[in-house]
Amino acid sequence: MAGNNKYNGRMTYASPDRYGLLKVYARENRKNMTLAERVLWMSLSKKFLGHKFYRQHIIGDYIVDFLCHEDGLIIEVDGGYHSEPRQAEDDEIRSRHLENMGFHVLRFSNEEILNNIEDVEDRILDFLK
Repeated sequence: MAGNNKYNGRMTYASPDRYGLLKVYARENRKNMTLAERVLWMSLSKKFLGHKFYRQHIIGDYIVDFLCHEDGLIIEVDGGYHSEPRQAEDDEIRSRHLENMGFHVLRFSNEEILNNIEDVEDRILDFLK
């Protein structure tokens, strides 16, 4: 891991040897967001004024769904496959690694976002206060 690298005015924690490939994946992920990601992005970009969020941001060897760098908050949107045992284990390892880097990770399921965005927004605001 290369530590803090400056890229286009934003801080990243990207591994230099993998950054180019991750950048391509992140761009594709931004173009092909799931419905739940789009709903949450509309909320984050409009309702959380004063808190800058990035979509599909590279941190280390990961691409996180949403990042508020100033507040150290990562938001992950989990589809159905995240409940499978192997994926849940991988998600836990990923979250611990990101938390060891100084970030706080909030995870929401697609269903939570699509069926109760107000509760999701309240939980995010509780962290940001």
